[in-house]
Amino acid sequence: MRPDGTRIGLDVDMCRAIAAAVFGDADAVEFVELSNIDRFDALRYGEVDVLIRNTTWTYTRDTTLDLAFTGITYFDGQGFLVHADAGIRTIEDLDGKRICFKTATTHELNLDAIFTSRNLSFDPMPMDETDLAILMFQNRRCDALTSDQSELFGIRTALAEPDSAYVMPLLISKEPLGPSVRQDDPEWMNIVEWTLFAMINAEELGVTSDNVAEMSSSTDPAVQLLLNGAESDDGTLGLDAGWPTQVIAQVGNYEEIFARNLGDDSPIGIKRGLNALWTEGGLMYAPPFR
Repeated sequence: MRPDGTRIGLDVDMCRAIAAAVFGDADAVEFVELSNIDRFDALRYGEVDVLIRNTTWTYTRDTTLDLAFTGITYFDGQGFLVHADAGIRTIEDLDGKRICFKTATTHELNLDAIFTSRNLSFDPMPMDETDLAILMFQNRRCDALTSDQSELFGIRTALAEPDSAYVMPLLISKEPLGPSVRQDDPEWMNIVEWTLFAMINAEELGVTSDNVAEMSSSTDPAVQLLLNGAESDDGTLGLDAGWPTQVIAQVGNYEEIFARNLGDDSPIGIKRGLNALWTEGGLMYAPPFR
């Protein structure tokens, strides 16, 4: 959140991209704050149209909550934030330590699994709110704070003394994060899904917010299909023709939203890693527009 109240973040930009696709206006979006406990019911009962909130795509969530995941915006994993001067650098160093985490997440199950498999133990300290978990960590009431690693980098950056904390490179889980929608509206699911795919394809094809107007006249067939051929005369998704152009022009391609919110153009400075394009050794991949 900026000082003027403007929301920022990868998930925020994904919401804005969907608004640009549907309304031609990236600002035509209403953000609703939800707790971990309330988020799925809010989606199921129509309080929100799409849930984009550090939510891991899992078997149980995909098959029992009447919702559908529409892609992966960030390949994450559960990690640990520890005190830099505590000498904790490996999973074995966490044996018997106090570990804070937020309730109603997959984090406690992952902790139980990894510690049990290695014959280690830990003192669980579940917290209802992330802010409380952070406060407990800052006051050294817990030895480690566990969450998705991307969130831990953000927490570290926001500390009064970021160098006092260390994000361990260790990951103990797969946490594919992405948008989810209700299962009862396949057209809406396709819109959310293909908005993300448009941004990934745009990065792969070199289409950015700066050059999208110029690229609209490109002779490259793949670029033409992305920017100008996504909708048939009948309106495949019920959107205006050229809607991907609006998404890229107003919000950017995937590389742009990653860089400004998490990467080199942000205070967090996370490397692309698994979230690099498949052509660059990462996992980020989208079906083609054809």
